Amino acid sequence: MKIFVLKLSLFRTKLLIVLAFLLIVTLGVQYYLNLQNEKQNADLRKKQEQALVAGIVLGVNGMQSPYRMSEILEQENQFFFGEKIRNRIQDVIVISNDWTVYDSLNPDYLPTTDENGKTVYKKLSELKDLPPLVDVERLGEDKSKFPNAVIENENAEAEAHAIPIETNRGRWYVMVILKNERNLIAQRAALSLTYTLAVLLISTTVTVILVWRFTKPIANLSEAARKIAQGDLSVRVPVGNRTDEMGKLAVQFNEMIAQLEKNKKLEQQLKEAEKNAVVGRLASAIAHEIRNPLNYINLTLDHLRAKFAPEDKTRKADFEKLTTQLKAEVARINQQITDFLHYSRPPKLNLKPLEIRKIIEDSIRVAEAEAEDLSVEINFSCANETPEIMGDEQALRSVFNNLFINAIQAMTEKGGTLTISVAPDSEGFVKIEVADTGIGIPPENLPKIFEPYFSTKETGTGLGLAIVERFVNEHKGKITVESELGKGTKFTLRLPKA
Repeated sequence: MKIFVLKLSLFRTKLLIVLAFLLIVTLGVQYYLNLQNEKQNADLRKKQEQALVAGIVLGVNGMQSPYRMSEILEQENQFFFGEKIRNRIQDVIVISNDWTVYDSLNPDYLPTTDENGKTVYKKLSELKDLPPLVDVERLGEDKSKFPNAVIENENAEAEAHAIPIETNRGRWYVMVILKNERNLIAQRAALSLTYTLAVLLISTTVTVILVWRFTKPIANLSEAARKIAQGDLSVRVPVGNRTDEMGKLAVQFNEMIAQLEKNKKLEQQLKEAEKNAVVGRLASAIAHEIRNPLNYINLTLDHLRAKFAPEDKTRKADFEKLTTQLKAEVARINQQITDFLHYSRPPKLNLKPLEIRKIIEDSIRVAEAEAEDLSVEINFSCANETPEIMGDEQALRSVFNNLFINAIQAMTEKGGTLTISVAPDSEGFVKIEVADTGIGIPPENLPKIFEPYFSTKETGTGLGLAIVERFVNEHKGKITVESELGKGTKFTLRLPKA
């Protein structure tokens, strides 16, 4: 036989304690309210009974005394008929055995005297504004004599009680008319219900808040799992000060995500290393197999231009143009080989204090020829108080050569302006901005421009900007890019001061 054992965790214990506390508080408040309500109702019934007894006593005294009941109330030492009791009694009517009104606190019901000096009593049946009679069935056949016996109105402001009194003159009745306290009882019941609803509402609110607090970590875990499924490993689940199972689960979940993120970075590094190894072997082969013929072609072109140039000016100009184009193509192939070598086997940087102005001016001179052919104007400005930077001269030349050539080639359609500015930056950096008025970069391509082998040019290798980013990172610097289609692109470099 399998025995079920409820294993109480810290989380479950907290939840059970909170629910038990809410249940005890709710029942306790409800018990207190019911107790108070019963106490008030008992007190009300006692006062009603006291008023009824006082009314009967007053009626009997009115039957036996030569004074009217109103006169009896005005006599001294009438402690039995206190102010609170009088306020509850609206009227006391003494009814004789011939069903006439013998006495009443209401002056309109009192007997009158006719012209002959004879006392005229009002008939009970003539009283039309009496409140409903309570417990009318106890009166037996006499109930038909009471005009208010057939009135049924639970919302009446008063109620009548008829008590038979046996005398030597026959059966008399004392009718005591009391204020109806049923409305007050109903109000108290409604008030008690209101308190109950308030307690339930507060309990429900507290329960909802607690449930939300207990289930929020689960919702956070669910949302984090959804983002992880979409490939976002940077998400973390907030833990706060929780030390229960949910807090431990959130901590373990975050540790798992961190490990997955670490593994992903390691995989990316491994893929990058494999890619670099392939590129390195390819670059070595290219450098060995192609650079020697390229050097021979370049030297041969120089020899042809020096020894075999035509005498005719027209033919000589065409000859110079063709040989220049050939040398440019040879230089372009040689630069691509250099890019492969730089990316696959980046040289060890020789960092030393450098004047950034001189390096940028040298790179501008390299780009001036192509800028002139494409009608691109180059503007360069450098702040007077720009400090030296800590860098490698050859690596920085490669950085600026790539940036300037890319910017110029982005303005091939209608020319434009290349603006280069240098100024000190905060946090120990020098800021260099390279802005062009070219075609711009599509938003979907911006995250990819620093990836190796990504290029939108037909003849591009996609290594220029990858080399730029690598050299900037090895200088402990930063590079960002802003671009807008049809308006241009701006690269911002921050290199550390010397």
